[in-house]
Amino acid sequence: MRPDLLRMKEVALIYLDRSGGLQKFVDDCKRYNDSKQSYAVYRFIISINPSDIAELDAALGNQILHKPMKAAQIFQSVCFIAIKTLSLIEQLQTEAQINIVLKPTHLPPLPSYVLSLCEFPLDYMSQRFYMSEGIVIAMGTVTKYTQGARFLCSEETCPFSEGFNYIRVHIPGATESATVRNDFVCSLCASPLQEDMKFRVLGDKQLVEMIDAKALSAFQGYSNNKPHFRIQSFTVFLRDELSNKMKIGNRYRFIGIPACIQNCSQVTVCIEVNSIQLCSPEGTSGISENFKYLLSLTSSSCWRFTAILANIFASQVVPPGTYNTLKLSILLSLVQTCDRERETADYLDLLIVTSDTLIADSVCLVARGIRHPASNDIFPTVSKDKHGTGTASIQACSALLAKGGICFIGDLLSHKKDKLELLQSVLESRTTTVFIPGKKYGEDVDQQVILPIQTSFWTFVDEDLSSKTYVQKDNTLIGKLDLRSIAANLLDAFGLLIRCNELSCQRALPLLDHIMKKAIDPEEVPYTISQQFRTQDYEELIVFAKNLQVELSSEAERLIHGYYLASRRVRTDSIHGSKLSTSALKLLVSLSKAHTKLSLRKKVLEEDVLIAVLLFESSLTLKHGASVFCVAPNAVFPFDLIDENSLQQRDVYLMQCHQQLLQFIATYGPGTHVTTSEE
Repeated sequence: MRPDLLRMKEVALIYLDRSGGLQKFVDDCKRYNDSKQSYAVYRFIISINPSDIAELDAALGNQILHKPMKAAQIFQSVCFIAIKTLSLIEQLQTEAQINIVLKPTHLPPLPSYVLSLCEFPLDYMSQRFYMSEGIVIAMGTVTKYTQGARFLCSEETCPFSEGFNYIRVHIPGATESATVRNDFVCSLCASPLQEDMKFRVLGDKQLVEMIDAKALSAFQGYSNNKPHFRIQSFTVFLRDELSNKMKIGNRYRFIGIPACIQNCSQVTVCIEVNSIQLCSPEGTSGISENFKYLLSLTSSSCWRFTAILANIFASQVVPPGTYNTLKLSILLSLVQTCDRERETADYLDLLIVTSDTLIADSVCLVARGIRHPASNDIFPTVSKDKHGTGTASIQACSALLAKGGICFIGDLLSHKKDKLELLQSVLESRTTTVFIPGKKYGEDVDQQVILPIQTSFWTFVDEDLSSKTYVQKDNTLIGKLDLRSIAANLLDAFGLLIRCNELSCQRALPLLDHIMKKAIDPEEVPYTISQQFRTQDYEELIVFAKNLQVELSSEAERLIHGYYLASRRVRTDSIHGSKLSTSALKLLVSLSKAHTKLSLRKKVLEEDVLIAVLLFESSLTLKHGASVFCVAPNAVFPFDLIDENSLQQRDVYLMQCHQQLLQFIATYGPGTHVTTSEE
């Protein structure tokens, strides 16, 4: 035996002993031995820390990182000697029966170990370990593959007509035909080999389609002046213990070995995944110095900071001060997005009624802001796997791509009735069910897969088009919009209904001027405020705000419950019952928390609840008409915010609204008690 090979085997044994891998190997052998069954292949998983291996022996470390197949053979030889020396598995006959799967804990943090299909050139022929990241956009059902098989010589007089001399195991990148087919011949007598079917070992296999996270910018519907790059999905194979370890829409970092799979005349680059790690959500970013200074200037009021944020937000799209209620609602929805897996996440869905679709088509300031293409499906669909397996593949579509973010579905009335009914169901349950007919996809039974939809939805209705569809009724309730083109249940399923009617004659001219300037020079920055508070500053602010952990104060909680109970009483009639669903309470809490986050505080105050109540009551008025607790159409922004005096005037107005809310609760709240300022 070559001295260097012998040295690497010694190092492999030393590493297994020091790392605890040898004890795990012995335990795995005991389970095989206790079964008293003779296997064709004995599969062992060995966890490898490349740094520790390189410390012991650089040559072996290099083999593991760059020639993992040969490294596996070294550990295979060591494990076979250990089994025979210690008599760990009595049934084991040949070294070929041992299938070693090396799983590195990590790879060196160097560019040469990162595989990205967005970059060129692509090194996918070396069959070594790479680290990569991607977002799952499609996932197939779990099927079986041949993990290992035993072959015997068909010539009875040949010594290889019995025993375990011909063992074939799956290697990364190999197809099923590479492991099992009928044209293998004996190396001793050249007779055909026949598989002993009793010893075929099957494992689980799952095909997953992924895209690079950078590709999401193509779904956001706007140009961010970044250089163009190539977008291509890629397929990864999950085998055995890794099956069902990925979920559609999630982002993962994984280690695997790339390979080429030929299907008919088409060659596909795929990756055999070796280990999987869910990517942690984006870290808590800081906020810009300008926003910090603005926060300090407005510290005397709980309402001014968010008012100014909304007032100057999206100044690249519309002039400052335009559509403030909508812009505040958009910011509240953005800070309620969540990258983490939560069962009780807060979602803030927006339905916008506007004749100006420009603002409704605003940019998404979160990583998972997806603008749904009208030609695609919103929710997951099922299709046949494109690799020719005939199995079912669940396609993510827009809603799952926007997981943890915003899905902007465009004009609500452009979608067909069946899609709107499905949308209503998803908004109410936050799940969707995918049906997989077994007969169509080669399965014995039908399957139903329930997928959580963890995103907030934005959509709009063109007010001019909607008003032309139906003639306005004479007996319409005060403040109620005539939206008979939208099903009542779907209308109620959206958290907030917002009407952009706050554009006065004085503001129409600046908007027209803004549109003309952007048409002439799209790159021009029309306002000084746009340079002080850039889009990037808002992105960082939202990342920081949405990661804040906020809690309700007892006063805020009482105010929310008081308003909810009083509203249920005044918005109930004997025919239709209450117009407030039980989900309204959750929405009020969500809105209050969102305003607290946007204010960069950690405790929900009564001032936050007041903004939530005004937005919610305005939405209720548009849906069902005004109630005893009557709010103005522009309750949150009754004045143009142009200077310190107008901000002070707004504070006075909101304090009056607060007193009116307390009076409303005291009058109509059944048995509720909310402390007033006089008390």
